[in-house]
Amino acid sequence: MRNFDLSPLLRASVGFDRFDKLFETAFGEAGREQGYPPYNIVKTGKDTYRVTLAVAGFGPEDVDITVHENQLVVKGQISKPEQGVEYLYRGIAQRAFEHRFQLADHVQVVSANLVNGLLDVQLKREVPEALQPRKISIGAAAEPKVIEQQAEKAAA
Repeated sequence: MRNFDLSPLLRASVGFDRFDKLFETAFGEAGREQGYPPYNIVKTGKDTYRVTLAVAGFGPEDVDITVHENQLVVKGQISKPEQGVEYLYRGIAQRAFEHRFQLADHVQVVSANLVNGLLDVQLKREVPEALQPRKISIGAAAEPKVIEQQAEKAAA
């Protein structure tokens, strides 16, 4: 297991403590098998993304998608396995899985579709208006007001 000490970076910055958790999650899951089911992460536009998982044999009722605290979790579990079937060869695994994807700030899940064994999760970054860059105009300096003088005038 790798250990990274991010304290030199964190003591010179404010609000980046989530990176510590991000690295911890990434390297903690490195030991777990992340190959099943196979998946792609695609940037489809300036602020749009798509996560595609190959979930052959799973139906919409077998897949659970949740988002909590900037983490997308996709779980799969066959709810009704076939009864009375004897497989001579089983190449489609259909075993339970769980994938976790760390989402950047303001990335939201737009939709999810399951077509032909591929689960597509559409994502979009939507930065709120209040957080977008804005131009600050420079005005003329106003005459500074002295509070003591205003208080004296009010008392007189």
